[in-house]
Amino acid sequence: MAATQAVQTAGRIPGETATERTARVSGAAYRIRHHALNMGEVQGQGYVGQALGAADMLAAVYADQLRFRADDPEWSGRDRFLLSTGHYAIGHYAALAEAGIIPVEELETYGSDDSRLPMSGMSTYTPGMEISGGSLGHGLSIAVGIALGLRHQGSTARVYNFLSDGELDEGSTWEAAMGGHHHHLGNVTAMVDINALQADGKTDTVLRTEPVTEKWEAFGWYSQRVDGNDISALLAAFDNAAAQAAATGRPSVILCDTKVGRGVPLLEDREKAHFMRIEEHEWQTCREQLTAGYEEKASR
Repeated sequence: MAATQAVQTAGRIPGETATERTARVSGAAYRIRHHALNMGEVQGQGYVGQALGAADMLAAVYADQLRFRADDPEWSGRDRFLLSTGHYAIGHYAALAEAGIIPVEELETYGSDDSRLPMSGMSTYTPGMEISGGSLGHGLSIAVGIALGLRHQGSTARVYNFLSDGELDEGSTWEAAMGGHHHHLGNVTAMVDINALQADGKTDTVLRTEPVTEKWEAFGWYSQRVDGNDISALLAAFDNAAAQAAATGRPSVILCDTKVGRGVPLLEDREKAHFMRIEEHEWQTCREQLTAGYEEKASR
């Protein structure tokens, strides 16, 4: 885990096999999901489904890609992870705890008065939270600006921006995409959680964005579309993105098809999944299903 190292370095641990790498990141994803369920129980409701669906994406970044110092979240040499989707903060807090940036025990304060962990991400409150999210469509613009600034400083730090598929409805996202290509920002990787659901309904009925891979390609980005709940596919996509950035200087986007509630069958097919209400007696069942599924998969 990152918390055991002064600096978490991107990529594989020396001598680690592909199987070991996948298992390590899968373990992180399981713990992120477990943390998210525990936090959700504090409120009895929330954006738990998104946290479960995006846990593999978050684990791939925090357990394998980001360079950071857990005891110094403001370290100037760190890679930046920008959460555009502020309502996904519950998943991000779980990843920050897994990385050792915030104490696991603090997750119990999620959404409470005077907590450093509000329900929507706020950079002024939470260590490791680079931007305040919530008003969608700003994250990629900020990522482009930070990446330009880092390059002018001579920094080798990378910028990762987490977006949702609904966020692609915003024109400012595509303006930023043009800027990223124009300035040859190979130090930017965007990640889009394509769970096909947003607040007003199914994404394709609110505003159709397909064919989304071709759109990003047309904007000059190196584009890959993968199963966002497949750790091996995610790691391969990040490896490909790094290779392309080194060879061409193009920014990269990884389009990740995910399932809301992934890992907890009780929640995977629940209606009104954007903001879930989970009954008091269901939380333990959710944890048991999560653990059983993870242990079964790990034993194969």
